[in-house]
Amino acid sequence: MNGRVAGTWQTATLTGIRRETPRASTFRFAVPGWAGHLPGQHLMLRLTAEDGYRAQRHYSLASAPDDSGHIELTLDRVPDGEVSGWFHTVARPGDEIEVRGPLSGFFAWPGDRPALLLGAGSGVVPLMSMVRHHRARGLTVPLRLLVSARGPGELIYADEFGAETTPVFTRTAPAGAPVGRLASAHVAPLLAEPPAGGWEAYVCGSNAFAEHASRLLVAAGQPVDRIRIERFG
Repeated sequence: MNGRVAGTWQTATLTGIRRETPRASTFRFAVPGWAGHLPGQHLMLRLTAEDGYRAQRHYSLASAPDDSGHIELTLDRVPDGEVSGWFHTVARPGDEIEVRGPLSGFFAWPGDRPALLLGAGSGVVPLMSMVRHHRARGLTVPLRLLVSARGPGELIYADEFGAETTPVFTRTAPAGAPVGRLASAHVAPLLAEPPAGGWEAYVCGSNAFAEHASRLLVAAGQPVDRIRIERFG
């Protein structure tokens, strides 16, 4: 990533829409001159109506930083959501919006240390950027993802997950799979035999999930100063 000023608004052109779950879709944009980002960073998005009214939201970047000139955002359709509603019902390829970023380095993972990722719902979005970066660069540093969803049909990016990912289903699960919240049984084994140098933990989800997941990590022995949390809601 170069030193382009993150405060500069840029025009992004929607080039594709991909359905992920009944409530979530990925929106792909071409952004000429995009300087790149670190996995885990987010941007600010701005929509301007014909009457001049503007709406701004922060969204995590889903794409790996290696996708030159393009970025992807995965958005849940939020009930009565002003911006997410526009994307899910109005937006079409060719539409233009404005973006500013990348923003925040706190939650970023540059790929230089073992990463233990815990996400729920759309909280998996910035974590998927990390997984994609890990694969695109062929990194050998350990990376594990624990992702929670209500059921298989609501697991965003389900078709992309591999051996690094453990899904946790809280309401319905495939035949033979357990149903329940993320628990110590999922976290403790990873902390019992951590990789050399230990884990850097990244937690993303609702306030309730972030609190629950961080408590599990601390109880299993993860140092508090090596837990990075991004929450929403």
